[in-house]
Amino acid sequence: MRFERVKVEKLTAALIVLTVIVIAAGGVIRIYDAGESCPDWPTCFGTWGFDISEEDQNEWFEENPDEIDSRGSWHTYTSFQIFTEWIHRLLAGGVLGPLVLLNFWLVGKDEELSKEVGIVSLTSVILILWQGFLGFLTVKMDNLHWSVALHLASALLFLMCLIWIWLATLRDKEELPTWVMFDPILAKKWKNRITLLSFGTFITLFVGVFVSTTPGANQGCGVLGFPNSWPLCNSSLYEGITNFEAQSQIIHRLIVGIVGLILLFTGYIVWKESGDEKYGTLICKWIWFSTILYLLNMGLGGLYVLSAKLEGDGLAVYFELLSFLHLMLASLTFVIITTLLLAINIVTLYKKKLIRDNSNQ
Repeated sequence: MRFERVKVEKLTAALIVLTVIVIAAGGVIRIYDAGESCPDWPTCFGTWGFDISEEDQNEWFEENPDEIDSRGSWHTYTSFQIFTEWIHRLLAGGVLGPLVLLNFWLVGKDEELSKEVGIVSLTSVILILWQGFLGFLTVKMDNLHWSVALHLASALLFLMCLIWIWLATLRDKEELPTWVMFDPILAKKWKNRITLLSFGTFITLFVGVFVSTTPGANQGCGVLGFPNSWPLCNSSLYEGITNFEAQSQIIHRLIVGIVGLILLFTGYIVWKESGDEKYGTLICKWIWFSTILYLLNMGLGGLYVLSAKLEGDGLAVYFELLSFLHLMLASLTFVIITTLLLAINIVTLYKKKLIRDNSNQ
């Protein structure tokens, strides 16, 4: 099959799906505590495979003492844990990376597409290379909290770049679905406020990942159960913040609460204004759907905190599947709101500008 026959919009849609899978794989790595299961990069214990015995791991650590796991030279990993990191790397570097390059080449060959698509496609190439560097950095930093949070933030930025390419391509080819075509009056009026919501949901996600990857931070509000650990924090409404890392969970909760109130208020105001016949209701539906997901995720975060059980060493063990779902719902909420913002700028207001330019001729 000739590559020229592949449509940019279809390949970009496939890249979006694949990127979501890669992000989900990263979440699986975290809940199975496998972030350091391949201590070197791009190889894994000096090999390109994942079925590495404990004996082989110990032998490799003896030969590479600088790469010993942060939990000690005695710590080894199961083949499944290594596989989660291995498949994540394979999908990101071996599949996603080459397809992004192919997509960039196809964009350059498609004469129907605007320069905007070419620029954003080039940006996606730069971002996938940057993401590879961050993957290397995360391994070298032994999954230090800020490196993991930055790695996820960059992945979401790359995902939004792909969505931008997809929307702009459909716009240029006049194949847009109705669910991204908004009323221009309401879109222009609410663009800046939706930008604030996008930024707010991103910050909550970033700080949440920081909390989940900082040792002991999940216990920042105690493990006393309902309501002392959640929605209260150590049996109080608020604790003074004296240590950012140790109390990052409190900061996360404050930001989550503020953004949640802004979402509710924004949804109510848009609903009131969209009731007027001159406005459409589609933006309202997008915001309210995002708000419902956000509120559900707040409850999911609470369930995760309440799932804690103390072990003999005083450390808490959590139901990590809830943490994975919490991460994915937070990411989905951010992606929906930011896609709404992109659609407003790339489709709605872009079309309005073209109509205005044509009317002046």
